[in-house]
Amino acid sequence: MVQTVASVLVTVGRVTPGARMLVLNPVVVRLGYLLVTAVGLAWGALLSVGRIEESGGVIVARGCPSWAFGRGGTTVGAVYITRFNVSHDVLEHEAVHRAQWQKYGLALLPLYLAAGPDARGNRFEVEAGLTKGGYR
Repeated sequence: MVQTVASVLVTVGRVTPGARMLVLNPVVVRLGYLLVTAVGLAWGALLSVGRIEESGGVIVARGCPSWAFGRGGTTVGAVYITRFNVSHDVLEHEAVHRAQWQKYGLALLPLYLAAGPDARGNRFEVEAGLTKGGYR
């Protein structure tokens, strides 16, 4: 269902140039990035049992319960939510995801979902570095 909705949104963006221009307008992208970062920070602050700190441009919320994020951790805007997965390589990988959020704003969510669940075929994971992200 989520994959279908994401595919429809991506298709609408391809078919309707005006929609694409609106969604990728720098003001809309910036506002979306700030909004999703605020949501990520609130989520991380609420669930983190560790200190929240910045590392390499990523705000890291450690000690979160495993149900609060996907796989080893999830970047939401500028906030990386994880339990203990904070190696140097992983933080470099997550910094690329932060930059993706900065580039696409809220449009990243349907674009990422439409790219597929297999990391090796997901252009956003490939760009972030599969090995650094812990993908084999």
